[in-house]
This record gives sequence, structure tokens and C-alpha cells, in this order.
Amino acid sequence: MGQPIPDFGKFLENLRGVMSLREAARKSGLSHAYIRDLELERNRSTNDRITPSPDTLQKLSAAYGYPYTELMIKAGHLVSGDLHNAPTKQSANVDLPSVHYIELGAKEITYYTHKIKICQSIESLIDFSSFLDQLEEHEFKKMDMDLYVNFNHIRKYDERKGLIYFDEEGAGSSVTISAIRQRKYHDLILRKVANNTGKSLEISFGKTRKTVSFSATEKNI
Repeated sequence: MGQPIPDFGKFLENLRGVMSLREAARKSGLSHAYIRDLELERNRSTNDRITPSPDTLQKLSAAYGYPYTELMIKAGHLVSGDLHNAPTKQSANVDLPSVHYIELGAKEITYYTHKIKICQSIESLIDFSSFLDQLEEHEFKKMDMDLYVNFNHIRKYDERKGLIYFDEEGAGSSVTISAIRQRKYHDLILRKVANNTGKSLEISFGKTRKTVSFSATEKNI
């Protein structure tokens, strides 16, 4: 872990340039208020100092057309020497279809399968963007700031606690999803659980309920 450059918030403001806060918000998917907080380097509601996460930096990189790796270095998440020691292939030896979920750290990606976890270094914006495309192809969905879940492995869903399990009994490993993602993917998660377990799914329509059946081999929901 390195140190952020002096006045990193001012650097972000200069990167935005003549682009309005609302335009930057539209391009990045972040709120305009949060972008301004980052530029001031503090949460204006609590006055606490804030630093953008790698996920936030990736969004700002895409919105401003500035290299992701450079932003990571300037924010203090990476140091230049880390890039020379990083592996040449980010997803080498990792079978994405077998991965249950993925956690993104400041400098590495951790893959969790049924029995093991694999850690690999984050390299460059080009590699990272390609990596995110691969996740989408294999039906990984973003469930929290740094968490991606393979929907093809979901076997149980605890709506009340916001927990996703990868076994039908709910006795094995689980992940907690954010409330906003739970609302966004609620119906899809239910359909995936039904599909992955070969069970029927009850869907509510007003005061009535309808049972929909999925075969164990049904795909591409």
C-alpha cells in the first residue's frame, strides 16, 4: 500500500475539468454529491475524511478517460513497484465457471470455489476491464462494493438476512449482499435458486400467487 498524492481530491477535480458534476455522475454511475465529497476528500455530512475504493476509481477512470492503474497509484492503493511483480495473466489457472464468488481488494482478486480460494494481483485497466467482461459472460453479478457472485451457483437465498448460499441446506459458505443489490436482483435470485435446484418458484401477483416450474437443465434466465 502506498500513500496518496497531496491534494488527491483536487487532482480528481482537475480531471473532471469542465465536465459538470451531474455529467460526471451520469458517466461514472456515482452520485454527483459523492463525487464532490471525493474532490473535497471528506464526507460533508459527517466531516469524516474519505478515500475512493478501487471500484470507485475504476468508474472514475472510465468516466474521465484516465488510466485506472495511475489512479490507483495516485490514491495510494498501489505503488509503481507492484506492477512489475504482477503476474502476466490475471485469470490464469482460474476456471471462472467453478468459482462461487469473487472479492476485489486494493491490489488483488480473490476467487472462492467450493473447496479453495485463489488470490491474484490486479494489473492494468485494460486487463481489469476485460476481466469484468468475462465475469458478465459467466453470469457473475455485483452484489456489493467489492463482491461478485456467480448466479449459476446460488442454491439458497435468505431474503430477511440478505444472505446467499451455495448449498441447498444453507450450512456451507455464504455471502451478504447489499440492500440496494438485494432489491435490484431479488426476483432474478429467486429464479436462479429455482433453476439451480430444479425446484418450483412461487411468484406473487398482487394478492394471488402463481407457481412456476423450472427444469434442472433450464439456462439463460
